[in-house]
Amino acid sequence: MDGCADKLVGDTRLDRLTITGIETMIAQADIDSVPIRSETRQASVAVILREAATEVESLFILRATKEGDPWSGHMAFPGGHRDPPDETLRHTAERETFEEIGLDLADNARFLGQINPVRANPRGRSINLEVVPFVYTLEVDDPELFPNHEVADVLWGSLSAMICGASFTHDERRMAAGHFHSFPGYAVGDQIVWGLTFRMLQNFFELLDPAFESTEF
Repeated sequence: MDGCADKLVGDTRLDRLTITGIETMIAQADIDSVPIRSETRQASVAVILREAATEVESLFILRATKEGDPWSGHMAFPGGHRDPPDETLRHTAERETFEEIGLDLADNARFLGQINPVRANPRGRSINLEVVPFVYTLEVDDPELFPNHEVADVLWGSLSAMICGASFTHDERRMAAGHFHSFPGYAVGDQIVWGLTFRMLQNFFELLDPAFESTEF
């Protein structure tokens, strides 16, 4: 389990790091209800899980480099801003997932529930944006994906390696003032999940394990 076998032997988190365990913990969770003001922009993402040979993995996209995009080149969950035709934020997550990687969640996955929203604050910018993560499990083995121009790559990361700390790392990022700052993150392949998506994972792990110690920025 990516260096976690010794750390998690006999650990009750192993029972929760299954699709059944995750679904149970989400169903029992008290999700924060954040008032949405008229000026607040809304967005949502899809946390897509699959059961691999010995563990549960989560899908991430590597966003393409784009001038003016505060999340350019970041690792992220598929998703985006709510458009007027979207009936709900869950529909937003499903629509954006299909647009970005060609995966129809309605046909290829099962909805497990929602986790706590996060407020976006990319690199200190003042953006009034609330992002809600919705969790799904794939029910089709290795569905073919079709990343669009917004996605440079699709990667899968081990949840057990993250929650036990085996993939925990730091990423050095140049800030607007020109100096570098170290941010906590999780290594997935040769990329690092940090920032907004890292905060969503921290919320997810706190839901799965009330004793989980999140890392603050």
